[in-house]
Amino acid sequence: MTAYFMVRAQVMDASVKQDFDHWYREEHLPDALREFRARRAWRGWSALDPSVHHAFYEFDDLARAQAIQGSEALKRLVAEFDRAWGNKVTRTRDFVDVIQAVSA
Repeated sequence: MTAYFMVRAQVMDASVKQDFDHWYREEHLPDALREFRARRAWRGWSALDPSVHHAFYEFDDLARAQAIQGSEALKRLVAEFDRAWGNKVTRTRDFVDVIQAVSA
């Protein structure tokens, strides 16, 4: 079943939110999709906390998602993120293994 790599970023400096959004849209999300070889990727801003940004990368299964851990691709993307945003944006990462899906 499907699995996801999720990145939760929090923009600590509100003055960079617009630049962060542009950078993520134009550079980071497309680069990560390609580098991770994910099925697809999407992102959005929290409706409860406007400083929180979520990005999702979809994989065929958990093993494929977790294979990005320690990869050169992830190292490059993390280094670029750190270079661009330093301590202005913090982030955490998680993997989710979908165990059930229902449809209407």
